[in-house]
Amino acid sequence: MVGHIVSLVFDWSALAALTDTPGTGGRLRAAPEDFRVEEVPAYPLSGEGEHLFVHLEKTGHTTAHVLRELSAQLGVRDRDVGVAGLKDRHAVTTQWISLPAKYEARLAAFGMDGVRVLDTRRHGNKLGLGHLRGNRFVVRVRDAAGTAEGARTTLALLIVHGVPNYFGPQRFGLHGLNAEEGLRVLRGESGLRDPRVRRFLTTSVQSLVFNQFLSLRLARGVFDRLLAGDMAKKHDTGGVFLVEDAAAESPRAERGEVSATGTLFGKKARPLTLDAGELEREALAAFGLSPEVFASRRGDRRLTRVFPEDTEVHPQEDGYTVAFTLPRGSFATSVLRELMKTEVDIPAGTEDSAEDSGEDAG
Repeated sequence: MVGHIVSLVFDWSALAALTDTPGTGGRLRAAPEDFRVEEVPAYPLSGEGEHLFVHLEKTGHTTAHVLRELSAQLGVRDRDVGVAGLKDRHAVTTQWISLPAKYEARLAAFGMDGVRVLDTRRHGNKLGLGHLRGNRFVVRVRDAAGTAEGARTTLALLIVHGVPNYFGPQRFGLHGLNAEEGLRVLRGESGLRDPRVRRFLTTSVQSLVFNQFLSLRLARGVFDRLLAGDMAKKHDTGGVFLVEDAAAESPRAERGEVSATGTLFGKKARPLTLDAGELEREALAAFGLSPEVFASRRGDRRLTRVFPEDTEVHPQEDGYTVAFTLPRGSFATSVLRELMKTEVDIPAGTEDSAEDSGEDAG
């Protein structure tokens, strides 16, 4: 037990950062085109099959809003529409969706302000949630006090050590309050009935505990090392293994070959043990929680760090543009927070997130 229970409201300042380089400051999303997200597919499309994959570009809409309008205009059932991930409304985003090929002729009549059909292709299976390799982000940072060179210096550290894989503020809703209602859902105290909303809110509680666990690892100097009892994941194959000898395995983590995972609590995710388990219990206790409260959830494991790829930084008259690719389920805000050292995206919390495309909270 702890003497002081940490707030359930998302707060960047409560989460440890990796880098101590000067932040550039700056402003995001002055216009939708300042934040661009391109979905990176998990597999090539065959060009034939019973499903039509539609490549959409949208501005000013959530993915859910576009799918509802598409279903209404084409007369397709919601359950027959496939999507790999959700994309934020406060951005220009591209992504693939799938629908039964029999609706292809009706697609030509589809019209929605801020939405364009870029391409269509046939494929043999429906697009499923999480069927993407990642997302490519191109972000304009305006009114920056720091320079593009400063951003480049910090980004170089993230490439070597990895980015803390925090759930960003989008997961926690407007004003960061989703976890408070999510805990009421988990405890059977909420009057909400919509199963999708209930699920989204409870994932906020899982995410909050994960963030605390990750922050503790950074604060204790074990972000890029392993602890006895960790469940570590291989970055090349995705294989997960129990760490029994931390001293023997940590050099692999320091080289970026493997990383620790954190628990998204639920009936299918066993709590960590030994030293890692002690840290995890500390994260739970910070909110006055125990694993049992998550009994209604499926549960999962999440990497504590990810490595940005194909990085670029370009100076602009009033700041800079930064580009990078992250694996599915990762948040661009975790990169931007390290570069800018500000409360990144706090005012723009929404139900759908450009970064939270992996839906890996169970």
